[in-house]
Amino acid sequence: MANTVDIVVPVYNEEQALPRTILILTEFLRENVQNPWQVIIADNASTDNTRSISEMLCERYAGVIYLHLPQKGRGRALRTAWMESNADIVSYMDVDLSTDLAHFPQLLEALESGGHIAIGSRLSKGSKVTRSIKRELISRTYNLMIKSMFFTAFPDAQCGFKALTRQAAHAIVPKIKNNNWFFDTELLLIAAKGGYKITSVPVKWDDDPASTVNVAGTATEDIKGLLRLRFGGIPKVAVPDETSLGFTYRPDISASSREDEGL
Repeated sequence: MANTVDIVVPVYNEEQALPRTILILTEFLRENVQNPWQVIIADNASTDNTRSISEMLCERYAGVIYLHLPQKGRGRALRTAWMESNADIVSYMDVDLSTDLAHFPQLLEALESGGHIAIGSRLSKGSKVTRSIKRELISRTYNLMIKSMFFTAFPDAQCGFKALTRQAAHAIVPKIKNNNWFFDTELLLIAAKGGYKITSVPVKWDDDPASTVNVAGTATEDIKGLLRLRFGGIPKVAVPDETSLGFTYRPDISASSREDEGL
């Protein structure tokens, strides 16, 4: 049987963007994804008409459901949706669909080929990115900080286009402390240091000029998160088996034992 997929779209006050997004997304999934799928609109405490619009969209489009959270936080929305999911693969994408949806099947293929986590990357060779020089510089500087502090290989921590197996999500997400924008980075750092296979997919990405993301506030939160993990330590997770979907966990082992086993 084909692996089931949940696609989470975290939203906060997105009454204007949602109708177009859900129309484009469901049409793409119907035409390009053979796996059984479900779209989850994860509303983290919107104060506009997002709820009523979402409920209308659920009635209009098969395979779309609505999840309401009483507190803000993109990470909190992903945590709740993923931990409640029974799908084989859980994923998310930003409501503005800045990342070309043509790359979504590539994320699924990476997981079905043995990966644990698949991420869109705007900083890989082959990526095609349209955004301001300022945002490009901030993104590259942030990811350079991650590499220099933690010696990781993944190129782009913050692209809002990720997928992982349910087992990987259920092992890693409970270890994540952040409930906002740093959630993505913390997820990848825990996974990378835990021996999980992370596949990066170069993507076509176009910046949304109407984005309401507070770049300065997000950067401050991210730096605090990096310092917390650098000096407080990265939580350990069970080491994944060699296979991905349906994999079981081996008992956690010490760093010395991993070296003895060639890990």
